[in-house]
Amino acid sequence: MSDFIKDADWLDWHPNPVRPTYRPPAGAVDAHCHVFGPGDQFPFAASRKYTPCDASAEQLFSLRDHLGFSRNVVVQATCHGTDNRAMLHALAQSNGMARGVATVTPEVSDAELDALHAAGVRGVRFNFVKRLVDVLPIDGLRSIAARLASRDWHIVIYFEAQDLPEYYDFFASLPTIVVVDHMGRPDVRKDVNGPEFDLFVKLLSENDNIWSKVSCPDRLSFSGEPLYADVVPFATRIVETFPERVLWGTDWPHPNMKTHMPDDGELVNFIPQIARTEELQHKLLVENPMRLYWAD
Repeated sequence: MSDFIKDADWLDWHPNPVRPTYRPPAGAVDAHCHVFGPGDQFPFAASRKYTPCDASAEQLFSLRDHLGFSRNVVVQATCHGTDNRAMLHALAQSNGMARGVATVTPEVSDAELDALHAAGVRGVRFNFVKRLVDVLPIDGLRSIAARLASRDWHIVIYFEAQDLPEYYDFFASLPTIVVVDHMGRPDVRKDVNGPEFDLFVKLLSENDNIWSKVSCPDRLSFSGEPLYADVVPFATRIVETFPERVLWGTDWPHPNMKTHMPDDGELVNFIPQIARTEELQHKLLVENPMRLYWAD
């Protein structure tokens, strides 16, 4: 039993998601998901901004099978800080069917990076969402970026659309593949062809090393489940404009959801709305994540 008590306004992950009517192609990858603890085995960081529910590797892999996926990319959760043990435990339990994205400090040693690579880590995540971090990681990312590039690792960045003008030049200067979480969190009440989202499209158009996850309609939508209709034009524009540089993931177990917990089966049913041909679906779910995470 964990000594950690989850935040009172935190919703647990969906206990009984529907089986999707959409069947992913063979070898499909859930390229953005997390594990939390369990807290009695992998304690949460003292500096965390939230205390989550427990969400184990075994539960994640059970969901993967239920949804019809084959592989996972486990992204280090901010509630664990730079203690990557829960994520690494998940990789070790996956029989090679999971890869990881870690959180590290600029002081991480080459030996530590080597050990992470051997365990299945292929990227490092940096959080630029100002409400979730105390100090923006610009200097730390700048100092470590070349080391990550030399290893053919990528950088995952999380930011919100209104902050992109501030970060645009910095993101464009990064020397390795950069994967943007959740399309840079656009405000989907605005015009999909308006200046705010156009700037994000410009970032990808002018920098062929920058990719995007077309994930988390549940976080972006105002119209809601199951269709997330207001998110569809934004994600479709990215998938169809940059088919070789898009990824998709469930975001299970959905950190910091306080008013609505999405049904993961319905999230899978969202995929053919935004990737409207079998070719686009195969790139999104199989070819692109395999190229990025299992190239070796």
